[in-house]
Parts: sequence; C-alpha cells; structure tokens
Amino acid sequence: MKTTPKTLNVTECHQLLDVLLQKEGTEKKFHKGIRNYAMAVLMLDAGLRVGEVVQLRVHDLYQYGKPVLSLVVRAEIAKTKTERTIPLSERLYNAITMLAEKSWDYRDLLGSTDPTCETIPAWVLTTRQVERIVRKAAMKSIGRPVHPHMLRHTFGTRIERAAGIRTAQELLGHENVASTQIYTHPNEDDKKRAIDQLGQGEIETGLPPMGSST
Repeated sequence: MKTTPKTLNVTECHQLLDVLLQKEGTEKKFHKGIRNYAMAVLMLDAGLRVGEVVQLRVHDLYQYGKPVLSLVVRAEIAKTKTERTIPLSERLYNAITMLAEKSWDYRDLLGSTDPTCETIPAWVLTTRQVERIVRKAAMKSIGRPVHPHMLRHTFGTRIERAAGIRTAQELLGHENVASTQIYTHPNEDDKKRAIDQLGQGEIETGLPPMGSST
C-alpha cells in the first residue's frame, strides 16, 4: 500500500525558495542562487523529476529571445520515455527570464535557437548534487531535510486538488493513473482546513460550533 507523499505547505515553499535564491553574497553565489531557485521552481511549478531537470537544454526553456510558454519534456529525458507538455506558471516564467537576463551569457543564449545544443553550461550537475543543494537550503529555511522529489510531490498534490487526477497524471507523466492516486489522500493542510471550518461552524455536524456556549 502506497503512503501519502510528504509535501511542503505554501509558507515552507516560499521560505525554501528565498534561501535558494541567495540574494546576498558574492556575484558567484548570486548566479548559483538564480540557478538553484529556477531548478526548484521547475519541480514545484512544473512537477519535473530531478533527473529531468538536470538534463534540460536552453532550448527547452528559452526560445527566440523569450521563455517558452509551455515546457516540453523531451521523451529522451523523461523517466517514462514519453514526451509531455507543461504550461509555465508565472513564477516559473519569471525564473527563466531571470536566468536569461542575469546568469546566461551570449553563448548560452545561442542555444535558444538550436535544439541540439548541449545541456545548459552552468547547469551541469548530477542529481546527487541537486539533492544536496535542496537539503542544505531546507535545513536552513524550514529546519528539516527535503528531498527534491518532495517538491514534485507538492506540485502533484496541488494539481490534483485544483484540476483532478487525470490532469495531474498527464502533467506528472505517469503511465498508470494508480501512480497518481497517492495525491488524492488528504494532507496536513487539508486536515487543518477541515478543523478550522469545523470551528467556524462551516461543516454540518449537528453540533454547535466549537467554543460556542450551549
């Protein structure tokens, strides 16, 4: 039996991303921060697997002078070897824009018109390196370890609640809908929301709201 995936709440996502961005420090740290931030947003807002993130090319994210509107995860880098298309969130669009304007140089941007261009030069990392980057930032920001797959789980949970299991299946690239069903279980945010609503008398229980006098 599959267990409910661990996810981050909205506040934790913001805290993690803020630490990853590294707004202060040397220029080298600043550029690494932009890279790390964009990688995390690709998992949080597009649901990419860490193995897919490290194999992206400039052309996948940026074409003809601007970010793409939809990210095509190429079949050769997808775990299931099946291509899928994911519309970009505003946050991800802005992250790619920041990469292009602040971190990529002219040679990198040449790759935006060449689908055969190699992996992004400043993006040559292993999955283990990305795991260490995310874990270190999570320990600093929210005080507990976070694996990159938890960012994908967070995306999957949000999408399933917003658009349903079939849409989540397509965006996550699951071959079998059974793999997506783990996101249909309530998480801690759902439980807290239910209790809050109970306290406000918004759930029909046949009892007065919690805290009210009888």
